[in-house]
Amino acid sequence: MKIKRIGVGLAAVAATAALALTGCSGTSNNSSGDEINKSQALTIAQNGPFNAYNSNTGNDYTTYNSNVTYMTWSSFNYYDNTPKLVKNTKFGTYKVLSEDPLTVKYTVNKGVKWSDGTAVNAADLLLQWASMTTKYNDEKGQVNFTSVSAGSVPLDESAPPTVSDDDRSITFKYATPFVDWEQLAFNPGVSAHGTYNVAFPDKKLSGAAANKAVIDAVENNDTTTLAALAKVWATGYEFSGDLPTDKNLYLSDGPYVITALKKDQYVTLERNKNYTWGPIPKVDKLTIRFIQDPTAEVQALQNGEVSIIQGQADADTVASLKDLKGVTTKTENGSTYEHVDLTFNNKGPFDPATYGGDANKAQLVREAFLHALPRQQIIDNLIKPINPDSKVMNSQTFLPGTPGYTASVANNGSAQYADGGTDAGIAKAKDLLKQAGVTTPVNVRFLYGKSNTRRAQEYALIKAAGAKAGFNVIDDGDDNWSSILGNGSYDAALFAWQYSSLAVTGSQAAIQTGGGNNFSGYSNKTVDAAWTKVASSFDKSDQTAGLKTIDKEMWNDAYGATIFQFPDVVAYASNVKNVSYSPLSPNQFWNFWEWTK
Repeated sequence: MKIKRIGVGLAAVAATAALALTGCSGTSNNSSGDEINKSQALTIAQNGPFNAYNSNTGNDYTTYNSNVTYMTWSSFNYYDNTPKLVKNTKFGTYKVLSEDPLTVKYTVNKGVKWSDGTAVNAADLLLQWASMTTKYNDEKGQVNFTSVSAGSVPLDESAPPTVSDDDRSITFKYATPFVDWEQLAFNPGVSAHGTYNVAFPDKKLSGAAANKAVIDAVENNDTTTLAALAKVWATGYEFSGDLPTDKNLYLSDGPYVITALKKDQYVTLERNKNYTWGPIPKVDKLTIRFIQDPTAEVQALQNGEVSIIQGQADADTVASLKDLKGVTTKTENGSTYEHVDLTFNNKGPFDPATYGGDANKAQLVREAFLHALPRQQIIDNLIKPINPDSKVMNSQTFLPGTPGYTASVANNGSAQYADGGTDAGIAKAKDLLKQAGVTTPVNVRFLYGKSNTRRAQEYALIKAAGAKAGFNVIDDGDDNWSSILGNGSYDAALFAWQYSSLAVTGSQAAIQTGGGNNFSGYSNKTVDAAWTKVASSFDKSDQTAGLKTIDKEMWNDAYGATIFQFPDVVAYASNVKNVSYSPLSPNQFWNFWEWTK
C-alpha cells in the first residue's frame, strides 16, 4: 500500500511514488454527462486546508491537497471501492514491453489537453519521471525536486526515457524488477509547460514550445534548466494565500478546474467543459470548506452549509450525527492508523548525537518513552466509544485484519510495550532512564494538530503519563503540523498514515534511509536491504517475510509506536445521491463524478 499523512477530525489528510487514485466503476467510465442538471452544486467539508497544487512533493503530499488534485488531474488508472485497480483507457494506455529488464511504455491519447488548450504529452510524463529519480533529488546537488517518491522506485537512470508517437509516449526501464510498477503508474501531475513558463517567465513560450524545451532538458541532462524546473516543482505550487493570478500554477487536465481559493476557508472547483477522457461529473460546481473542528462540521451539515463530511470522528461527533434528521451516517474501518514517531537526527533526546554519538543511550531513552506512552488508555478513552472492538495496533507494516498482521505481531517485539502508560510501564521507563544516566525530566517537544480535538486529548494523556515517568512533554501543537514534519524542530510527532493504494512498497518512502517521507531521520541497513527485496519480488511470501523483518527492526530500534486503526465516519445529506466509501484515500471522493442531488 501507499501511504500519506493525515490529520484527525471529521474529514480527510501523506508516501511513496506517484499519486495513487481511488475509484466501484460500474458504468461510471461510460458516463456521458447527459445526467447533469443545470447549475448543480455541492459543498463538502474537510478538516485541513488545500494549500499546494503539487501534491507529489515531500512537504505537500497530504490528503488535503490530494483530494483536490484527484479531481483536477487525470490518470492512467484509479482504485474503485472494492478496492480494485481500474484502467482509464480514455486517458491513455500502458503496457509492459519487456520483463527483463522491466520496460514499460505509457501513451497519452490524442485530444487530451490541459485547461489552457495545450496537449498533455511526453513532456508531462518526462517531468514526472525526472522528479522521481535519485539523481535529480540530491539535496547537495544542482537539481532537487524533493519528490515524495525519490529513491523508492528503482528506475534505470542511466538513460532518459524514449519519446515516441508524436510526443505522446515515453518508454523507460527499471534497474531491477519492481512489483508495484502498475500501482504506481506514471501520471502526469502538474503540467510541464506550466512549470517551464513559471520558471522562465521572460521567454514567453507557447505551450507546445515549452513542452519541447522540457523534453530537450530531460533528454540532454540540461541540469541548469532542470534545476529551475525542480525549484518551481518543489515550492512554486505552494499557495500562501488566495488563488494566484498565474493560471500556470493550477492548470487542469481532469474533470474540474480550480476557480477560487480563500486562504484557510475554501476552494472552489468548476467542471472542465472540454474534459471527455474519463468519468464525467454530474455536478457543475464543488466547494470544499476547511473546517478543523468536528463539532463545527456537524453543525455545518445540520445547517445545510455542507452536504458531505467524512473522517475520523470522536464519540461526541458520532452521537450528534445519529441525532440529525435528513442525514445518512456510516462508520467504516479505515485504512488509516494513528502513530507516534520519534526524531533520530535533531540533537534532541532521541538522537545519539545528543550523547556524543552514544547510540545505546539514545535507544534507552526512546524505549523509556514508548513504555510511558499510554496507548491502551488512548483507545479506551477516545476510540472505544466509537468502536467498542478497537484494539491497540502493534505493527508498523501491516494493518490489523490484513494477511501477515497477526504473525508479524507475534514476533516483532511490540509486546514489550504493552505496558505503556501503566504503573508497570512507568516503572520500566524510570528504570531505563536511570540506566541511560540522563538528567530528568527529559524535555520532549511534541508536535500534533493543535486545533484537532482528538489530537489534543491524546496529547494530554501522553503528557500526563510522560510526567510520571520522567519526561516533560512540551506542547508543540501547531495547525500547520504537516508542513513542519521533518524540519527537526520537534522530538516526537503524533499524526496518521493513510493508505492510498495496494502497493506493497507503500510505506517505503517513510521508512527507508533518505526516503521522501522519512521525517524522523531513521536509518537501518537491514531495513533498507529488506525493502530492496520486497520491491523486487513478485512472490507474496517473500514480500510478507520482508515486511515482517522491517516491522521487527523498527520495534527493536524503538522507532516509535502505532496506536490504533481509525474508525472512519461518513455523513451526508440524504438528498445527495451516490455517495459511497472507499477504504483507500481519497475515501468518499473516490467516485465524485457520480455525486448528484
